[in-house]
Amino acid sequence: MAGSTAPFARFEWLIAWRYLRAKRAEGGVSVMTWISLVGITLAVFALIATLAVRSGFREEFVDTILGANAHVTLYSTTYVNEAGQSTRVIPDYDRWVEAVAAVDGVTRVAPLIKGQVMATHRGANSGVEVFGISAEDLATIPRVADPEISAGDIGRFGEGIAIGSGVARELNLMVGDRIRLISPDGARTPFGTSPRVSSYEVVYVFTAGRYDIDRTRAYLPFAEAQTYFNREGVADELEVMVANPDRVDEMAIPLMHAVGDRALVWTWKDASSGFLRALDIEDNVMFIILSILVLIAAMNIVSGLIMLVKNKGRDIGILRTIGLSEGSVLRVFFICGAFTGLIGTALGVLLGCAFAIWIDPIFSAVNYFSGGGVWDPSIRGIYALPAKLEWADVLSAVALSLGLSFVVTIFPARRAARMNPVEALRYE
Repeated sequence: MAGSTAPFARFEWLIAWRYLRAKRAEGGVSVMTWISLVGITLAVFALIATLAVRSGFREEFVDTILGANAHVTLYSTTYVNEAGQSTRVIPDYDRWVEAVAAVDGVTRVAPLIKGQVMATHRGANSGVEVFGISAEDLATIPRVADPEISAGDIGRFGEGIAIGSGVARELNLMVGDRIRLISPDGARTPFGTSPRVSSYEVVYVFTAGRYDIDRTRAYLPFAEAQTYFNREGVADELEVMVANPDRVDEMAIPLMHAVGDRALVWTWKDASSGFLRALDIEDNVMFIILSILVLIAAMNIVSGLIMLVKNKGRDIGILRTIGLSEGSVLRVFFICGAFTGLIGTALGVLLGCAFAIWIDPIFSAVNYFSGGGVWDPSIRGIYALPAKLEWADVLSAVALSLGLSFVVTIFPARRAARMNPVEALRYE
């Protein structure tokens, strides 16, 4: 009995395979099959490549933030000091450090002095943001103490100044050269405040991996920064590192309770919230657009199957006449479409994974043949196009491609199954 045939029997696969490899002269649609296959492959490749670049960019961006900046910054509210001046410095920063260090989840606390100055060297000038920090605390900043590229000896930090590679490049500085820092808020005299000019030996040059940090940042020993910026006995803020930066929002209230009502908390997510939201929106939009691209590619399968059903009308009539059920005919043509989607998805996954793994040589080749300048770190913030292969992204791309391929295949397959064998054979 035709109804007793097991689903996806061997003969159904053989018929489907015969139709897939049929030449055009035999009524096949091999050209349309190849077009569908290439379309699915390129669509899945584009989806996986985009998702990999998205994940890599986000990870690189967050890593440079967490590797060279505080996870949490503690400020003081504005108050009036003994001299009757409004200020936000922290005079009792030692007490704050002890209280914050005792909070569960905090891994490091460092008092900081911050100020913006003009740096100059042999006629070249550049604006620089100076961080005053102790040598022990500087050694715990990953992107500064242990960068991919560095010059000099961070162990000599107490003898001079550490600067970013962008500052060094802008001012044509090398380790051993002396850099002059000019601050408008300098020494106080009976005639007013005069600019302060100090010269420091460059003992260490680092590349944190983020353009804006390397281009503007310099570190001075904490005590020297206190003197230079007229902050004797005080600190501007506390730099706090926590064990789990992703859950830093949960640390805000415990940190405020630790130091009292005068504290203001600013997390790395607060500082980068706009950019992170933009990344989330871009992620969603790109996924939707590329999903539409996969759908368009899958629609080629429908076109191919409709042509195949039309060309194989006589065959369908004969198969139904000799006893094939509607279900068997449906499965034959479903296999034809699904097999194309399956092979195209597999090839797309291979190409997408290869792109993510070998993105550096691929990008170097593109940059070479285009004459250079494809990636501007001053705009993107990082020095190269990153990519990170996430298996969740790969699985989502595979599920989307196969799901669409299988769904769109059902409609032309049902049309073939419901074809009246008498009508199919009437004019044969």
